[in-house]
Amino acid sequence: MSEIEEKDNKLVVNFFGSFSMSYNGRTITDKSKNNENQFNYLMQLMTHYRKEGVNRNTLLNALFSGRDLHNPNHAIHSVMYNAKKRLQSYGLPKVNYFVAKEGKYYWTKEVEIVEDVGIFEDLIEMADKEEDIDYKIALLEEAIYVYQGDFLENQIGLNWITRENWRYRKVFVETVNLLSSLMAEKGRYDAMERLGLYAAKIQPFSDWETLTMEAYISSGNIEKAYQLFDDTIDLYLHQQGIKPSNKMFELINRLGEQFEHSSGSLNEIQDHLKEKQEVYGGYNCSYPVFHGIYQAITRISERSGQMIYLMLCTIVDTKGNALTKGEKLDELSPRLEEAIRSTIRRSDIMNKYNKGQFLVLLMNTTMENCQIIQKRIDQKFMINRQRISVRYYVNPLW
Repeated sequence: MSEIEEKDNKLVVNFFGSFSMSYNGRTITDKSKNNENQFNYLMQLMTHYRKEGVNRNTLLNALFSGRDLHNPNHAIHSVMYNAKKRLQSYGLPKVNYFVAKEGKYYWTKEVEIVEDVGIFEDLIEMADKEEDIDYKIALLEEAIYVYQGDFLENQIGLNWITRENWRYRKVFVETVNLLSSLMAEKGRYDAMERLGLYAAKIQPFSDWETLTMEAYISSGNIEKAYQLFDDTIDLYLHQQGIKPSNKMFELINRLGEQFEHSSGSLNEIQDHLKEKQEVYGGYNCSYPVFHGIYQAITRISERSGQMIYLMLCTIVDTKGNALTKGEKLDELSPRLEEAIRSTIRRSDIMNKYNKGQFLVLLMNTTMENCQIIQKRIDQKFMINRQRISVRYYVNPLW
């Protein structure tokens, strides 16, 4: 479900993701990112804390950012008066929406609130008390899909929003972990896959890809597992410069250990291992492959005595600072990748570590030859008096 369903004569309020309100099918406030105003601030507090009430200081801080007001009570009542007129214009009954009682303001009991956060909490509470595993899974799954994003994720700034954001984020994480373990216990790997994909969409770069990977491995979906691993490496390392978690690498290793090919002759196996087409230049591979080759080559060089160097190529601006994002980097990264690949030998190995950095293993060479390779890469990369350049770092493997 995208958001909670419309209810007749009830004010429907969504907090997960972005703030929105509607009444009898009429949108009062939509999920626009630019919805930070006094009306919304007031309604967020009054509807979310409708049971606990909101004290004057909290309202003043939210509505007026701690400004020194000549008459704070008048200022609050002025905002409430304008809000009342706006709500009535959308068809809400003509009642006093904001009730003052014992030093706090409460939302009126004459207009019922239907809130996504409340539904989320109720479903989790029901699941906590439920002993039937299948029904518990159904309740938790429904709760998860009510969670359309972190609590007011575009409005982190006020203390109360930050506090609630982290509280519900923690509940979401705990619920996903519990639900995934119950699904695994029941062998519901398709549902577990959907859960992992959804959680990764809601909270990007939070390692939820490991959940989907576990579902693929457990169900024997080898091709999808390897594809997800490659996509995750590309997303984390290449696009964000973040290394995926150790758990992701552990899962791919586990996949390799449990995967068995059908029996075949040595010639058949060797034919399968060969590159399918002749490629000019160095061997350009993914980070996991590069990581494995690096470890193997390190062992080989220890015994053979061959000098092997690891080179890091970093795109830098005119001040020597590494480029990490921007249209210029998007343009230059493929050019540097091709300049490196076409310069190094077929026996050398390279990897795109992130958008602005490339790793190269230079086999059986010398430091002087490394410098020659750098000059040749520059000749192919630098064009039209280009001021952005490449900085090189080189270390021997042993």
